[in-house]
Amino acid sequence: MSDTLLIDALRVIVGERGVVTDPHDLENYNVDWRHVFKGQARCAVLPRSTQEVAAVVRLCADQRIAIVPYGGNTGLSGGATPDDSGRQVVLSLARMNAIRDIDVLGETMEVEAGCILQTAQDAATQAGLMLPISLAAEGSARIGGILSTNAGGTNVLRYGMSRTRVLGLEVVTAQGEIVSGLRRLRKDNAGYDWKQWFIGAEGTLGIITAAVLQLAPQARHRVTALLAVPTPDAALKVLRAARHHIGETLNAFELMSGAALELVARHQAVKTPLASSDWFVLVEASSCLPGLRDAVEALFALVLEEGEATDGVIAESERQEAELWLLRESITEAEAREGRSLKHDVSVPIARIPAFLHEADAAVAQAFPGSRVNAFGHAGDGNIHYNVIMRADADGHALNRLVHDLVVRQGGSISAEHGIGQYRVSELERCRAAPELQLARRIKRALDPAGTMNPGKVMTLTQQAD
Repeated sequence: MSDTLLIDALRVIVGERGVVTDPHDLENYNVDWRHVFKGQARCAVLPRSTQEVAAVVRLCADQRIAIVPYGGNTGLSGGATPDDSGRQVVLSLARMNAIRDIDVLGETMEVEAGCILQTAQDAATQAGLMLPISLAAEGSARIGGILSTNAGGTNVLRYGMSRTRVLGLEVVTAQGEIVSGLRRLRKDNAGYDWKQWFIGAEGTLGIITAAVLQLAPQARHRVTALLAVPTPDAALKVLRAARHHIGETLNAFELMSGAALELVARHQAVKTPLASSDWFVLVEASSCLPGLRDAVEALFALVLEEGEATDGVIAESERQEAELWLLRESITEAEAREGRSLKHDVSVPIARIPAFLHEADAAVAQAFPGSRVNAFGHAGDGNIHYNVIMRADADGHALNRLVHDLVVRQGGSISAEHGIGQYRVSELERCRAAPELQLARRIKRALDPAGTMNPGKVMTLTQQAD
């Protein structure tokens, strides 16, 4: 089908304003958020309903035209960026942004895939509840993209990854069929839980158009605190003590190296209220019941007395809470201003975090002299952002292999929350066992036999040589 015929057919489905062809306007769809991946879309199409999504997919499937689903373009792995062939169609869910319903008693929300996360959070708050998915990009990330990548964030320790909040899903398959399972049931063991096939698949099996999300009660009390700790081992002792003394109230447990906060102070003019330390821990806890602050203060006294922490501060106001979180949230931007860095979004079993950091630091220092490690992350769930600031001429591929081999040796994953996209395809195929890859390919071929759904992302259909 010629470009003219395709554009005309798409406009019949979604309207004149629903198809983007101007090269300048297409630039937003051709480049990922980090400006690492750049492609060339044939056009971008913005449907307004699930029925329009299905019609677009049927048209493209009939013509064997590849579709790249597009959310808020906040991903870090190039999963929503087209290739440079000029033949792929980007399908944006931006105009499907309605919050269809909130069930206060059942604590659920039915929301369309194009809804921005912060909009959904605000709606839940207005209903006296909370949507506990929390990301740095929540002001622009969209629900469909969040679920398609199974995004993590700072609340995973308490509330789980995004997939744990999904009760029901509506999807459009690669053939353009609408499959609606928008049930609000917390218990449903009737057959396969097919919605989980699409969560985390990054649009390679079908397109998520709407979801029923499980909400949570609003916490009336919150405590945010910062601790200085001498080592990652000491940080895990603090985590164990926190789990014992404040238990399920623990929302976040963020580990930050002293080097990371030095970058923040240098480039962002944001300084820690504590004296310099090799490591820091940011703790947040919340509860519907009173007495939380007393419990956190008792925890502080204990870990300071036992030497697991050397100093600490508890926020006295919302402003101070925001200032403590700003330390954590400024690390990525500060790193970008420092120079070229290679990012590793990895996870290992929590108990193995210290061993991984020790081995990786030594291996990187030996193989890449002059490089500097910037390590931070969600230690409470085992996710470490192990980033390396390095020379422009350093071999990034070799560094990736080195770090990922150490992660696999520790029983970890090369992608904790950012997904595979096109960035880590070859590394996933190198690091994952053949039976797992074969199973994934069988699922891909079964649901998308023509290979038109976001091709080149997550996996190839044939095993690549090392």
